[in-house]
Amino acid sequence: MPERNEPAFDPLQPAEGEAMAPTGQGGPIDLAIEEAESLEKKLGDAPTGGPSEKARSLWSDAWHQLRRNPVFVISSLMILFLVIIAIWPQLIASGDPLQCDLSKSQQGSAPGHPFGYDTQGCDVYTRTVYGARASITVGVCATLGAALLGSVLGGLAGFFGGWGDSLLSRVADIFFGIPVVLGGLVFLSVVTSTTVWPVVGFIVLLGWPQIARIGRGSVITAKQNDYVQAARALGAGNGRMMLRHVAPNAVAPVIVVATIALGTYIALEATLSFLGVGLRPPTVSWGIDISNAASQIRNAPHMLLWPAGALSLTVLAFIMLGDAVRDALDPKLR
Repeated sequence: MPERNEPAFDPLQPAEGEAMAPTGQGGPIDLAIEEAESLEKKLGDAPTGGPSEKARSLWSDAWHQLRRNPVFVISSLMILFLVIIAIWPQLIASGDPLQCDLSKSQQGSAPGHPFGYDTQGCDVYTRTVYGARASITVGVCATLGAALLGSVLGGLAGFFGGWGDSLLSRVADIFFGIPVVLGGLVFLSVVTSTTVWPVVGFIVLLGWPQIARIGRGSVITAKQNDYVQAARALGAGNGRMMLRHVAPNAVAPVIVVATIALGTYIALEATLSFLGVGLRPPTVSWGIDISNAASQIRNAPHMLLWPAGALSLTVLAFIMLGDAVRDALDPKLR
């Protein structure tokens, strides 16, 4: 019990030795409110790593890494340049690759013709530039065809399993046992077309088993994840699970293999054209020019140097791009 003469305790009055806040209301409560507001403002300005920040997906994280990879930047610029000259070769070559002058046969560099002339008197520079169109067309179309066919067959076999999976595996083993060059000699020797499509069809025919096997294994791994099992438990159909849950998480290895294979397919086209069963005149191809220059390498090495160099740089650019994409999409390599 407090003494009769002692004043009652007032919570709005400052304690002994406590400072009064200089506010319009007065009292220590106002001072505490100001300190709390100041602390809340500081915490609000500070960056946090909480759940409010949006998490990056696999593709955004891969693109974030690719933009900072000099190998990807250099190879992308090289491929962009090759695609541009394949579509519009007139931008850097004003001549006609089929216009030849036998009086200039095997001559070296001349004004307006920096790469010299070949055996038929054709401008090597113009033919080298125009040769990019056939090689890029074969590589891109064959890669798209093999990737589409292989990923669909491999994905279905890996998702459903059963006798279809066993049948696909045995068929793929048969195609793996066919030598590529020997198969090309047999298959393309009976084709009389001078377009790029027989070569594209042959490469797709022998290229899809590799991508099918990669896609099959990737789908088998993806369909065992918990989110796929949860979708199945919630009543999702096979089509929805394939398109919404399995395919987006299984397509990365297929993209990596297809990107690397594109450069290999360009080299394969040049090899078949060099052997005389691939692209044929009047189609302009690096493989055809290399084949024509092989017998004259001692007398006119420039005929072989430029188309072979362009072919090597193109294959190297696509292989570098595939390596960069593989490093970005495979978390184990980070």
